[in-house]
Amino acid sequence: MTEDKNANPADAAPDGAAPADTRIELSRGFARWLGQMKCSIAFTSYQSGRLFLVGILPDGKVSLHQQAFQRAMGVHAGRDRLYLGGLYQVWRLENTLQPNERANKAFDALYVPRNAQTTGDIDIHELAVDRQGRCIFVNTKFSCLATLSPRFGFKPLWKPHFISKLAPEDRCHLNGMAMEDGYPRYVSAVSQSDVVSGWRERRHEGGVLIDVENDRIVTDQLSMPHSPRVHDGQLWALDSGRGYLIKVDRDTGEKTDVAFCPGFLRGLSFAGHHALVTVSKPRKNGFDGLALDDEIKRRDGEPWCGVLVVDTRSGSIVEFIKLVGAIEELFDVAVIRGKTCPMAVGAQSPDIQSLYSFESEIGPLRADG
Repeated sequence: MTEDKNANPADAAPDGAAPADTRIELSRGFARWLGQMKCSIAFTSYQSGRLFLVGILPDGKVSLHQQAFQRAMGVHAGRDRLYLGGLYQVWRLENTLQPNERANKAFDALYVPRNAQTTGDIDIHELAVDRQGRCIFVNTKFSCLATLSPRFGFKPLWKPHFISKLAPEDRCHLNGMAMEDGYPRYVSAVSQSDVVSGWRERRHEGGVLIDVENDRIVTDQLSMPHSPRVHDGQLWALDSGRGYLIKVDRDTGEKTDVAFCPGFLRGLSFAGHHALVTVSKPRKNGFDGLALDDEIKRRDGEPWCGVLVVDTRSGSIVEFIKLVGAIEELFDVAVIRGKTCPMAVGAQSPDIQSLYSFESEIGPLRADG
């Protein structure tokens, strides 16, 4: 990883090691924005298999810490816990630091892998934690919402009404999930197809948001939608085939464009009135037939890979993280509230073998004692 000296010469202090031919650029005000929000950020790159953690060091510079997790996809951030979807596992990482402790004299959170539940390669996309503490995830290959099972790879919880059976066929490309009041409320899918990979012929239109409480199609007027979210009582989503962050009326399905973002959108999180979205460059011929391609050309622009901070009141992109080079695709982003400078230990990191921590009290020997 290298720092772009022109983008933010005073504020960037990359930590860790990304591919040598990837450069990370920060907007000049990004460090100040993080400080004002009193939070940090996690984002993932499935292409490079990396979890990035972004925060503020004690000297005011930005920390960009990253670790390798194979095909890192959906990420969910609690105060002291991260869940991360990988190639064939769901990872649970725990913060081992007490509030007054610091790792390497700078980091106020140290996330350590404590559990890896093996699910098989089911193409896990987004995930979250419900009111009962269950990890709920989008099982894209089987076109359903699922949770972890102590015996099996997963336990299915819900599927769209148009999916006739559970099969490892990625029929509609179910990909996003919005939580409300501690439970899944809305999901996104690229189509209503009920045949193997049927969604691939429906990328430019027919994308849906579904209310899982009653199986109602809220709207079917989207193009490759991703990442529905309920924030401040409103339903938000990414109309990715068009490149827009949108709001959707829950009753009528009417959509309102909030901001155009120059890239393929996946991943959405909120910090106050700011939306954080990840953008990716296209795979080869990946934008063909999508309105996004025409819109970028009309604006005389080029697609980005990075994280954009959007002021939802004005629709303006106010800050950004931009990746230039080998990493061209990102997936999810999450705001870590209450932590200002996190780091993580990777599952294959040499440090994990000598990292010891234990509870302060001994016993009882018997669980019922």
